[in-house]
Amino acid sequence: MSGYTKAPFRAICRRYHCGMVFTEVTSAKGIARRSHRSLRFLEIFPEEYPIGAHIYGADIDVLVRAARVIESLGRFALVDINCGCPVPKVVNRGAGAALMHDPQKIHDIVQAVSQAVSLPVTVKTRLGLSPESANVSEVAHAAEEGGAKAITVHARFASEKHRGPADWEALKRIKAERAIPVIGNGGIREAHHALEMMAQTGVDGVMVARAAIGNPWIFEEIYHLWAGQPYTPPPIEERRAVIAEHLHGLSRLIEMENRNRKPRQIPNEQIACRRSGGHLTRYLAGRPGLKDLRRNLGELASIEAVMAAVDRILN
Repeated sequence: MSGYTKAPFRAICRRYHCGMVFTEVTSAKGIARRSHRSLRFLEIFPEEYPIGAHIYGADIDVLVRAARVIESLGRFALVDINCGCPVPKVVNRGAGAALMHDPQKIHDIVQAVSQAVSLPVTVKTRLGLSPESANVSEVAHAAEEGGAKAITVHARFASEKHRGPADWEALKRIKAERAIPVIGNGGIREAHHALEMMAQTGVDGVMVARAAIGNPWIFEEIYHLWAGQPYTPPPIEERRAVIAEHLHGLSRLIEMENRNRKPRQIPNEQIACRRSGGHLTRYLAGRPGLKDLRRNLGELASIEAVMAAVDRILN
């Protein structure tokens, strides 16, 4: 989800009944050093709260220092430690899914961070590195014993990344084994899947990731389904308004990120337009004219120009 779950999108999701959001996964080492490059990932909008700071790292002391920085910002409801990311640049540093090699280290990390800050500490992990090393039970036990207040389990192996079906039976087993809340992740492609996961596994909550890209309305649909209420998809006018809000929010975020840096030659608004491509593709999926917008997006210098292209597609 790196590059997608930035402040403007998180704020939109919260408005559509997403119960809690998380930052992009961020280097604990960069946070501990107070690197501008890393701290910009911790910029948030007030309307996002509650939000968790999602971090990765392998050095216990560094993770502790990063958690203390996060707590000092006064912005976050919890610290979420990633023990499941399969991306090579994370795994090659001994972080993310690589931590699953050593459940005892996960215990020690969670314990040290929990003792260092007053914020709740949670863990996000997977079923294991591969089907041959399925050790989520040991990892979840280690996290709970270390003091984790909840654990999110992506019901796939790190080797699968996002491919193949999610193993909800494994989620059911982990939920039965643990006393702390277990959040299920993986296989939520449509709103009704969220309710089906909870019914089949007994998990305490559901995390939606890729299915929300360009579709923040999935949270509102889940909310209505859970309440037994009818749901009406957003009209074109609302979809357009959210796209515009997202673009303006990206421009605002870039201004926040760069407030202590020298002005860039490229205006914030133009940078925002260039960074919006991934979401625009999903907001406008399946509509004629989208390929032209994607091809020409880098040449559009203003939100007004992008929205004019969006209007041509929507209409």
